[in-house]
Amino acid sequence: MRENLAALWRYRELLLSMVERELRVRYKNSALGFLWSFINPLVTTLVLSFVFGTLIGGGVKNFTAYVLVALLPYTFFQQSVLDSAQSVLGQLSVVKKVYFPREILPLSSILANFVNLLIGMGIFFVLLLIVYLRDPRVVPFQPTTVVLPYLLICSLLMATGIGLAVCALNTFYEDVKYIVSNLMYLLFFLSPITYLSEKVAYSDINQRSGGLVFQLYHLNPVAALSTAYRQCLLAPQGVMEDGVLQPPIPLDAKYYIYIGVFAVTVCIGGYALFNRLKWQFVERP
Repeated sequence: MRENLAALWRYRELLLSMVERELRVRYKNSALGFLWSFINPLVTTLVLSFVFGTLIGGGVKNFTAYVLVALLPYTFFQQSVLDSAQSVLGQLSVVKKVYFPREILPLSSILANFVNLLIGMGIFFVLLLIVYLRDPRVVPFQPTTVVLPYLLICSLLMATGIGLAVCALNTFYEDVKYIVSNLMYLLFFLSPITYLSEKVAYSDINQRSGGLVFQLYHLNPVAALSTAYRQCLLAPQGVMEDGVLQPPIPLDAKYYIYIGVFAVTVCIGGYALFNRLKWQFVERP
């Protein structure tokens, strides 16, 4: 793996050029350009907030902010994995003719999406600042925001590992992209994006299990990440259960450690699998 990383470093300028190309092509002839990286999840958030926060009744103040802060990293993860799946297949003719580290193709897609995530987070902070300027009594910035770089790195490592693995497998078995697409759809509802994880904690099934369901639920790394992003960037928020306001539940420090260990493990494993299969790409008809 050390040799592969050294080769990737030697071709770093090609990687950066391809990331730039990805971003230019994505927003070519677009009047709003990079703003679409924030507008798309914002529109989705407004719809989800209306449905789950207003029609169904989420019982959460500023529900839009709590959805958006979880939706931005989830959108990055989903888009990175799905874009990676087709990255080698889309350039297979080039792969068969020219030598370069094959991982540059999925990595360029992942890093381009990561740039979009950073832009989205930047605009999110601007919105928080506007809220503060309109009403200084509302302090939107939390001391726990210092944890944000750690969560962003974990998100990037997780997307990289899974994206590389999916890319390698999908190059030979195109069913993989359809399976992953369906899994991403299910993962959206199995993670606290349109609801708070407190809903799981105060559910009847979790109470009957003595809290076991809540712990198993957060073994889903996307669920743990979504909850961590909320606790990192926004004030703790309780939920209404049976007409009673239940207090927020802090995410145990062990889940933050779990997120980091999982992200590093998946990144190393995904890269190892990709390196094992990448020299067979040229044999694909």
